[in-house]
Amino acid sequence: MDDVFLKITGLKKHFGEKRVLDGVHLNVPRASVTTIIGKSGIGKSVLLKCIANLLIPDAGLIELDGQAIAQSRRGAQGTEAVTFSYMFQNNALFDSLTAAENVALPLLEATWLNQSEVNERVQAMLVHLELSDSAQRYPGELSGGMKKRVALARALITNPQVVLFDEPTTGLDPERKFSVFEMIADYRERFGFTALLVSHDIPEVFEISDHVAWLDEGVIKFFGKPSELGVDAESALSGFLNKANYGREGTINKQETEV
Repeated sequence: MDDVFLKITGLKKHFGEKRVLDGVHLNVPRASVTTIIGKSGIGKSVLLKCIANLLIPDAGLIELDGQAIAQSRRGAQGTEAVTFSYMFQNNALFDSLTAAENVALPLLEATWLNQSEVNERVQAMLVHLELSDSAQRYPGELSGGMKKRVALARALITNPQVVLFDEPTTGLDPERKFSVFEMIADYRERFGFTALLVSHDIPEVFEISDHVAWLDEGVIKFFGKPSELGVDAESALSGFLNKANYGREGTINKQETEV
């Protein structure tokens, strides 16, 4: 694969006797959108947290732009450091900070920008995500969709090279989910970061995905383009996709009936 930016080799993470990641190999191209799919509880979020240094792997190697992850993230101000952000599934907003202050936090902690420059960048981001009217509101005063957008704004505010999205559309209605996916695709196109997503929104997420990685039984069993997913109709992957699509249709039909 040409120009691999994120390379994972033999990654293992066990919790007691449970082997969550049992030898993950994954090559993610630079400036691409790669989506990790798989059953609930299979280890997708654990994989993201290992990449983000939030969990320490038991074995294996994670490289960003040719450097082991510990070296690539050493010295946030260094010119060779790889900068990336993590968007948590539960948003992880600080209740004591306003929306604007939550978005500004990474700039205040990791850059040398003065307060005026921080305010300017935060305001521009809030405008782009249609959050200007909520800038001075606290998370407890925001809807679920607004909280998600604040978390997205915070993840993108530093113009990172890599963004890890853990279920970025959880809890959003279909229209907002589509908007979030569009924003991810738009920002990737504009700023050229490498995006790694975990998502259950199948097949909607495939519209913005360059590649899909199927995690099952602790390893990546499929990696390829979304168009290649249905090649083998009898495979376990096809079975998973059929169940995922059936579940989505059932949810939609139930919503239509309730309306």
